[in-house]
Amino acid sequence: MHVFKKLSTAFALLIISLLAIGLPPIARAQTQGPTASSTVANNADPADQGFRVDIAPYLWFPAINGTVGARDYQSSVHVSASDVLSNFNFGLMGAAELRYNRIIMPMDFMWVRLEDNKGIPLGENLGLSESIHTKLNEDLFTPKVGYRLVSTPKFKMDALIGIRYWHFGTTLTLQPSELGNSRYAAINWVDAVQGARFQAMIAPKLWLTIAGDAGAGGAKLDYQVVGLLGYQLKRVTLQGGWRYLVAHKAPGENAYVDAAMTGVVLGAVIPIK
Repeated sequence: MHVFKKLSTAFALLIISLLAIGLPPIARAQTQGPTASSTVANNADPADQGFRVDIAPYLWFPAINGTVGARDYQSSVHVSASDVLSNFNFGLMGAAELRYNRIIMPMDFMWVRLEDNKGIPLGENLGLSESIHTKLNEDLFTPKVGYRLVSTPKFKMDALIGIRYWHFGTTLTLQPSELGNSRYAAINWVDAVQGARFQAMIAPKLWLTIAGDAGAGGAKLDYQVVGLLGYQLKRVTLQGGWRYLVAHKAPGENAYVDAAMTGVVLGAVIPIK
């Protein structure tokens, strides 16, 4: 019960500013004939009828700030946005959404590898070590189910609930590497999450998406916020914006993480059906 009280509190706060799971697909715009009237606000958008499938490959260039730990070592990590390309080793990212009428099932997957070097402050007794090399492997999988509360051609609002699976692998190596002092540890946990998503047409073919969710369970709290602008082409919608993701995981037996990842998101939404 305590976990869900925290979730409800976080959700009530975040629903004002919001978060999403990866790149939420943008609903396709519908043209309105001259017979459209004020009753459109009370009618479901025809684009939300029937069975739909969208996929959304994307790239996220996250900076990372916080503290990570592996066994008896810990290190603060600060990778600025300007350093992101040199610290971003590899990643696979993508989102998909299945929708039947007003029932929606979005999911997001992300795997990224980040690296950074942190100098050791003077006075710390770590032998001949000059710095700590930090390598982070992060996996996230977030399946959700939701309901479209509002469905009009120019505005949509979704309520969502689901889970977020986290994997953090941390490798800390004292430099120079010839010293052979390396520590690796990994943690896995699952949080229950709930959130909301708002989509609004702000100009012809231009959509604004603001979404958010918060979770707790294995972590004290994790949450993310995303804002996106999408430009609708004939079939594909191009998207760009900003994503902010935070994890507050209490110290465990092997590893822990208390960090924020934030950066630019670029992608495209491709309708499959």
